[in-house]
Amino acid sequence: MAVLTELLGSIAGALTTAAFVPQVVHTVKTRSARDFSFLWLVSFLTGLMCWLIYGILIWSWPIIVSNLVTQAFVMVILAIKLGTFKRKKPAQSP
Repeated sequence: MAVLTELLGSIAGALTTAAFVPQVVHTVKTRSARDFSFLWLVSFLTGLMCWLIYGILIWSWPIIVSNLVTQAFVMVILAIKLGTFKRKKPAQSP
């Protein structure tokens, strides 16, 4: 039963993390996170950190890995939101 539980957790973690990939790709391509609320990003990141701590406390690899990866995704979007990665200006014609 423990193997089935870990498998289910791994599938859930992989799917929910993978669902976030298109948002990250779009945000990185456009270098714009205008559509993301700063409050949402911070609260989501805080929730992910809580899930990570919980996963560590119960020593659940699916929870630990999926939350670490998703945190990295959210931090990229947050960095873009904060202007760390500026949109490149188009080259001017002579």
